[in-house]
Amino acid sequence: MQIVSHPKVKQIFNNYPPQVKPKMDALRALVLKTAESITGLEKLEETLKWNEPSYLTKHGSTLRIDWKPKTPNQYAMYFQCSSQLVSTFKIIYKTVFKFEGNRAIIFNINGTIPKTELQHCITLALTYHKIKHLPLLGA
Repeated sequence: MQIVSHPKVKQIFNNYPPQVKPKMDALRALVLKTAESITGLEKLEETLKWNEPSYLTKHGSTLRIDWKPKTPNQYAMYFQCSSQLVSTFKIIYKTVFKFEGNRAIIFNINGTIPKTELQHCITLALTYHKIKHLPLLGA
């Protein structure tokens, strides 16, 4: 699989505060690792949308990750709010994740990420346009 990274993405990661940077680096690594494990995924583009690290694939829905100073104790993975992604995640993982509306999974800066479950969510996002017609996105 080919990963194409926009040069300014690295700058965003380098500018996170010291207590946040390892969390964001780990979230990024999980997105990249998950993308590499998806059969048939040929290219992942790492770019910026709204000045946030964003990940795009040919048959996927854009996902973004970010930490914001106005909510210093949390960081998040954002999804297209018009998709069925977060509403599906709420059904499957209602006791695993904290959600923000139909747009995000929220992580506590001092907590741990449920990696297996989050990798599943990332996979569904990166393959969304192939599975959006399936009940619960084929989960």
